[in-house]
Amino acid sequence: MATNKSALIRYRTIDNCLRNPYRKWTLEDLIDKVSDALYEYEGITTGVSKRTIQADIQLMRSDKLGYNAPIIVKERKYYVYDDPEYSITNSPITDADMGKMKEIVAVLKQLNGFQYFDEMSEMIARLENSLYKTEDKKQEFIQFEGNQRLRGIKYITPIYHAIVHKKPLLINYKSFKAIQARQSVYYPYLLKEYRNRWFLVSKQKSGKFLYNLALDRMEEVYELAAEPYVEYEGVDFNRYFDDVIGVSKTEKDRAQKVILWFNKDNAPYVITKPLHSSQQIVKNEEDGGIVIRIDVVLNFELEREILGFGDTVKVLSPRLLQKKIRKKLFSASQLYTEAETESED
Repeated sequence: MATNKSALIRYRTIDNCLRNPYRKWTLEDLIDKVSDALYEYEGITTGVSKRTIQADIQLMRSDKLGYNAPIIVKERKYYVYDDPEYSITNSPITDADMGKMKEIVAVLKQLNGFQYFDEMSEMIARLENSLYKTEDKKQEFIQFEGNQRLRGIKYITPIYHAIVHKKPLLINYKSFKAIQARQSVYYPYLLKEYRNRWFLVSKQKSGKFLYNLALDRMEEVYELAAEPYVEYEGVDFNRYFDDVIGVSKTEKDRAQKVILWFNKDNAPYVITKPLHSSQQIVKNEEDGGIVIRIDVVLNFELEREILGFGDTVKVLSPRLLQKKIRKKLFSASQLYTEAETESED
């Protein structure tokens, strides 16, 4: 891989273009796209020459960088990947690149003590751990929660780029209930992580309301540079998830006062690890139990959180939530009752 920053930007931009099968790329198109990227990331206003892009394509085709990119020319005009699944991002990391990344992590570690970088602690530890595992796979000294089989992670960067630069996305999406994927244009607004799954808050071009799209259900994502972007008015996305546990929410949902009782065994856990940032202790009971209040939207994730405490928690209000939890617990107990009856037979 390249160690020159400008060159790497050029290669990545060309790669992103050729991975998009919904557009034909001429040499002039690639020059324009790379020039835009260099201005965006490096502030270079002089653009890029035709000779430079031609040389980049030849270098990407070769094995000098380890790419061996299958770039071909169709109709003597359009550049494409002969293998639609190919990407230079799948190429192995060289020793030179590993050294550069170590230097970057070392600088970030020095900045970690400053107040503005407090939130970077976990990210820096993740970066350092990833580099260590890449070099030496014998032992780990820190383990983060993760899912190695999780799909859709590769879409985080292009989606983030589309949000920042206000670009619509063409997304091929297959929900859990759908038989086949459906392709639509979406306006992306916010990326959200919850329990190692990533979600995109967006609006479908043909719709009126916000949708939460799971990245692991996306099959293809392409930026539509020529399509106009539509803002979503009336929603502060910086605070969109402040009143919710999880991601299940619509712009019309409002937080409700939820009162929960926990027994003495789980009270210390709930106190040290609050269910939500709004959590308040309403009552400390003599036997060590507690009553807390949280102000959150009633959704599936809240119910799952409560059910996870089993018989150590009781919903005191609202009545609607209490009824739902009671019904689910009854259904769960019925499963075991039926199993006991079958075993006796």
